[in-house]
Amino acid sequence: MLQLVMTVFDRFFNPVEESEKRSFFLFGPRQTGKTFLLNRLFPKAPYYNLLLSDVFFQLSQRPMRIREEILAHRARGTLNQPIIIDEVQKLPLLLDEVQYLIDSAAVHFILTGSSARKLKRGGANLLAGRARTHFLFPLVTKEISDFDLNRALNYGTLPSIYLSEEPWEDLAAYCGTYLQEEIQSEGAVRRIENFSRFLETAALSNGELLNFENVAGDCAVPPRTVREYFYILEDTLVGTMLRPFRRTRKRKSVSSAKFYFFDVGVGNVLAKKRNVVPKSESYGKVLEHFVFTELRAYLSYANDERELSFFRTTSGQEVDFIIGDDVAVEVKASDNVNFRDLRSLQLLQDEMPLRHKIVVSTERAPRRVGDIEILPVLTFLKRLWAGEYTVG
Repeated sequence: MLQLVMTVFDRFFNPVEESEKRSFFLFGPRQTGKTFLLNRLFPKAPYYNLLLSDVFFQLSQRPMRIREEILAHRARGTLNQPIIIDEVQKLPLLLDEVQYLIDSAAVHFILTGSSARKLKRGGANLLAGRARTHFLFPLVTKEISDFDLNRALNYGTLPSIYLSEEPWEDLAAYCGTYLQEEIQSEGAVRRIENFSRFLETAALSNGELLNFENVAGDCAVPPRTVREYFYILEDTLVGTMLRPFRRTRKRKSVSSAKFYFFDVGVGNVLAKKRNVVPKSESYGKVLEHFVFTELRAYLSYANDERELSFFRTTSGQEVDFIIGDDVAVEVKASDNVNFRDLRSLQLLQDEMPLRHKIVVSTERAPRRVGDIEILPVLTFLKRLWAGEYTVG
């Protein structure tokens, strides 16, 4: 049975090293482990949790209070760790005080948030040139010593869910309280019942080419509203758009993006996908979704600025993921990849000189067909996190 307490994951992102150099924002959906990580690594840091009503009330009434308290720490010589403000998007006005303290007192801040919507769209002070932006994702394979692929494909890798004895029930509660109530609390959605129907429809089309009109018809919401709902999901870090690769020379590519939820388990619960097992109808799409979450996290944690995209021609030939313009990854839930499965990668090679062409599969051992690598899922992910697909 899985242990529910005293399990500590060593996260790939190192906030200690970063905090010694500069201030930074740390964004990530709720329960990705931001607060736990920072409390464990900075136990003596001045800490302001804006989810607590008394802290929020004091600072909203008098934002300069944080300046007075930090300067008092400074005068006593007790400011030896960064200042942490949790869920800073709830009180963007504090960022003016943060800027003053960075400039005048040379202190470092860690500013966490589970949504960037109010900061991006409310004209907040984003500390240009003073603070970088980082993201914390659900757990990745490198962070889990006894990684269980089947568990991850069914329930995702949010830390508390991955360790739960009732992961499906906890995921359902998470989706109910966070994905609906929290988004509504930001004032972004007027009718939560419309948004709830949209979430289920969006989950059913997870990883597919986006067609706002089709989604609108399925959830009985106007296309313009559907478009705005997808933007809300991006701003609140619940999902992200994957753009098509357009720099092809010979073949015309599609212009529509795809949308992926930030966590496999969240997508499964919203789409009501239970018992995802090999050979099942949904296994291939869920495996593709999982590989996407690992690729996205890796590029962010490694500060790899190459764009993640996908390739699809108007005639339907498709490669699931392209990193920059030199690594192509096709995901096949097959234990016997055949020549037909390689066709899209070979076609893409005609468009651009690829350094790596990879089929991620459920085969038992790595093999090579010409210059195409066919790799078991965990072999590919181990090589990815080892940096084997970095530039040059």
